[in-house]
Amino acid sequence: MNQYIEAKKEEFDKAAAYFKKEISSLRTGRANPNILDGITVDAYGVKTPLSGLASVSVPDGQSIVIAPWDKNILKEIEKAVTDAGLGAGVVNEGDKVRLTIPKMTEENRRDLVKKLNAQMEESRVTIRRIRDEVKEAIEKGEEEKEISEDDKFRFLKELDEEAAKRNTDLKELRDKKEEDIMTI
Repeated sequence: MNQYIEAKKEEFDKAAAYFKKEISSLRTGRANPNILDGITVDAYGVKTPLSGLASVSVPDGQSIVIAPWDKNILKEIEKAVTDAGLGAGVVNEGDKVRLTIPKMTEENRRDLVKKLNAQMEESRVTIRRIRDEVKEAIEKGEEEKEISEDDKFRFLKELDEEAAKRNTDLKELRDKKEEDIMTI
């Protein structure tokens, strides 16, 4: 792999990791604790991630149980989960909060697939932007006689192959997630 692609490899990896993280929070009709990842709770006067205040478990396919380590912040957790707009039923059971995940309708599934496609396109744009930066660096290297014209064309070919591979990986992730969403 050429040095230009190698220099931006971490950015390519971050684009893919961001896409994976974003799609993990899309619900699929089954209880998945990842839907709680972005939730922060106003506890002790500070915004704190939910994962730092409570244990999260999935007792069955349709519910998630949040058990706070300090029972005094149960109301704040309940409020944060309700305000997150997850589309789940939130019940305070006195010592824990239970989320009931409703069955998904065909319309819900189609909306989630639209969100999934939008997130994939956002990641593809990021990959395209990184590819353009690498392409500019390669062309500049050739102009400044750091690399030969043959190397330039070889590097550009490698760059296109790398970008195509990254886009194929994103598409595979999207297809798998779409299948999860559309499975009843």
